[in-house]
Amino acid sequence: MPMVPVNGVKLNMIEKGEGHPVVFLHEFAGNANSWAPQFRRLARKYRCIAYNARGYSPSDVPQDENLYGQEISIADLGGLLDALQIEKAHLVGLSMGAYTSLVYAMRNPGRVTALVAASGGSGSSVDPTKVQAFQAESRARADRILANWTEVVKEMTTSPARLQLKLKDPKGYDRFVRDMNEASPRGSAMTMRKVQAARPTLTGMGPELQAMTTSTLLIAGDEDEACVDINIFLKRHMPCAGLAMMPKAGHLVNLEDPAAFNTLIENFFAQAEAGTWPRRAV
Repeated sequence: MPMVPVNGVKLNMIEKGEGHPVVFLHEFAGNANSWAPQFRRLARKYRCIAYNARGYSPSDVPQDENLYGQEISIADLGGLLDALQIEKAHLVGLSMGAYTSLVYAMRNPGRVTALVAASGGSGSSVDPTKVQAFQAESRARADRILANWTEVVKEMTTSPARLQLKLKDPKGYDRFVRDMNEASPRGSAMTMRKVQAARPTLTGMGPELQAMTTSTLLIAGDEDEACVDINIFLKRHMPCAGLAMMPKAGHLVNLEDPAAFNTLIENFFAQAEAGTWPRRAV
């Protein structure tokens, strides 16, 4: 798997297929391999690329916490596109990756042909007290990661929003837990502290969201309590966004029901490419 120099670090990436590029961005508890079910289907038509974010080995894991942050994550995405000489791409992000890809598309509409933001928006709320609570919990969790990574993995992988995967695909859930256990505690802690706990809330970006013209598909699981309300907010504020709510699904929507997820994004890409994904009439 190639290592791509980007913004002073090397990012590990996997690539399969030919055609228009689709770049996948993983969640906090995932990695590039989390997109395997999507690669198996979409690589028949597209050039599929997934990468491990900085802090997620085998990508570089900087020791300095100042080398992590939401703005750095956004710059890494742009740097990867530059390094791979990709002029325009479809972006597919899950959770942490959804935030990064959404803000990148907001700022760089000419480089994004279509955007899928799945399970995005954790920690964003119109209620400031909820935002503050999320940020405080994320900072505390970063400290716990450094103290006892195994316990934090157990805590996060047994949350109600992630246990949905265990109910549907026990073997897939075991792989998910194994991959998270093998992640770098240092990289995970710095990501939690400098990205998750410090990123601006999406509810504060109303005017920017309303100005977006990129064809966007929002996807959320109806059992993912942290993401339902914020995705409704995004739908209401983004004139070119559609919202797909997956029934009886938690946070890991691309793994829980990959066939349904793949069909959603494949049909969406076809409409976006044909210019038939409509803007809201009013």
